[in-house]
Amino acid sequence: MFELKVTTKKGTNVAEQRFTNDCLIGKARGNSIILRGRNVSKLHAIIDHNNGGVFIEDCGSEYGTFVNGNRINRHGPLSKEDTIAIGDYYLYITAGNQMAKSVKTTEDIPTPTGFTQSAAPTQMPVQTPNTAAVTSTLTTSPAMTMSNYASHEVTMPITPVAEYIEKDIDLEELTELRYWHQKVHQGTIKQMDLRRINVAQISDEKFRDDVSDIVSKVIKNLERTIPKSVDKKLLAKMVIDEAMGLGPLEDLLEAESISEIMVNSFDEIFYESAGRLHKSKITFSNHQAVLSAIERIIAPLGRRIDESSPYVDARLKDGSRVNAIIPPLALKGPCITIRKFMKKRINSQDLINFGTLNHEMVEFIKMSVHMKRNILVSGGTGSGKTTLLNVLSGFIPENERIITVEDAAELRLSQPNLVTLEARPANQEGQGEVTIRTLVRNCLRMRPDRIIVGECRGAEALDMLQAMNTGHDGSLTTAHANSPRDCLSRVEIMVMMAGMDLPVVAIRDQIASAINLVVQQRRFSCGRRIVTSISEITGVESGIIQIAEIFKFEQTGFDANGKTQGYFTATGVIPEFYEDLRKRGIPVNYKIFKNTHNNG
Repeated sequence: MFELKVTTKKGTNVAEQRFTNDCLIGKARGNSIILRGRNVSKLHAIIDHNNGGVFIEDCGSEYGTFVNGNRINRHGPLSKEDTIAIGDYYLYITAGNQMAKSVKTTEDIPTPTGFTQSAAPTQMPVQTPNTAAVTSTLTTSPAMTMSNYASHEVTMPITPVAEYIEKDIDLEELTELRYWHQKVHQGTIKQMDLRRINVAQISDEKFRDDVSDIVSKVIKNLERTIPKSVDKKLLAKMVIDEAMGLGPLEDLLEAESISEIMVNSFDEIFYESAGRLHKSKITFSNHQAVLSAIERIIAPLGRRIDESSPYVDARLKDGSRVNAIIPPLALKGPCITIRKFMKKRINSQDLINFGTLNHEMVEFIKMSVHMKRNILVSGGTGSGKTTLLNVLSGFIPENERIITVEDAAELRLSQPNLVTLEARPANQEGQGEVTIRTLVRNCLRMRPDRIIVGECRGAEALDMLQAMNTGHDGSLTTAHANSPRDCLSRVEIMVMMAGMDLPVVAIRDQIASAINLVVQQRRFSCGRRIVTSISEITGVESGIIQIAEIFKFEQTGFDANGKTQGYFTATGVIPEFYEDLRKRGIPVNYKIFKNTHNNG
């Protein structure tokens, strides 16, 4: 660990930061310390540390790196009295300690002669026609250099080691592992640059073999200095994951118990398991590694992220939802939030086992879907709305034509007559945007029996209500709200966003005639996701939409572990459409509406 202070030559403080990994300095995005000015190269210098102290290495910069007035290639160990000059800035090591054991005071991996910098990619990675699993950044040079190497992807088989990393490695061993991970990663990139591999002309399998071979050789060259306590197989896997996959996220994505992953910065990763947040011990090596992971996620989708468009929504191949945001909006560095899509398709019995609802509620919802009731699933962020919508969609008969409309495709339906539509953001010129509202309008011309909108957030609510009122009974959608009444109020506001200047009375009439049921779901502080209410919309009286609650969850307290306790109960209200079904001679089960409770 060491502390670095940066000032201008006039004495103005620029930064003062502590580093547990090596520090990359330059003016390109993704460096640990970003310095401006024409005398600063894109990757200018690297400050690293070992048991011999803190060293600085120039990365072939045009204007040089100076220590105490002398231009250097590599210099160290640095002391508090040393003054480092880069461009119009001074850098000082204000504190430092030893990070690794048995490390020589000179670099074992020689700096390659003729090492040059590569300009930052001028456009986002695009998928090459010859290698489906490899995404390459278009640059003027055909060679793979340090900056564009990070934008290449190869699908790798993953060995689950997340639990090993999380539980069995103590802090000292983990610090060593991170240190050597950084060293081997840097050595791999340098060797790739020396070989000048053109990934556009090789298969993904050949590329994987080449990278694995380079990593093995780099580790072998360092074998004398790497402590025996460092697991070399795990070290190689970590380097390959970060070089060609999503780095430490690979194991977190593989772990079925983890439902959400949050990268706050390269060295700060949290995940949600069983409804609780945990801080991960595994980290990225630097900010550039996080940015490279973002680029590999969004490249196959044709999305882009840069300073002019610093955030993006995307999805992984398995349907997991991804949000990424980068500096200057994210002050701590590039951030990633991944809401994982469960590999096993959740069904109604799974929800019963989870305690989300009970058998009577499932029977009622299933009958409602079969009888083409329009259903709105309401809940807060992360309450499980999309999962519940997937379960409801599974009750739709297979002989009906379904069209889904989503921002990012997450729904997984098994019906044969299915069309999936996905919205599209604007391109770099601000053109080509296709909104949810446009897709909802378009799908009305596609002869749907049912329309499923992943989430109503704005003006598309008006088109969804009109679709529900014009022969597309049995349609489903979700909205963010904390109660059924709040949900209906929010739908009113979203309809007003359409700019049609409709009176409130007309909007409420539309809502009451279009939406039949509101299913309210909530995520409690303990992590449990529970359907807290199922309500029927019965009409409008004195300008107020009338709601009749049919089922509800009564919370009774918490158990010894802080887990929410309670029971599901029917309110005794019989839905109006059940009476219509009885009159038509359709058999219905009234027993489920008896005012009894089941423990939740």
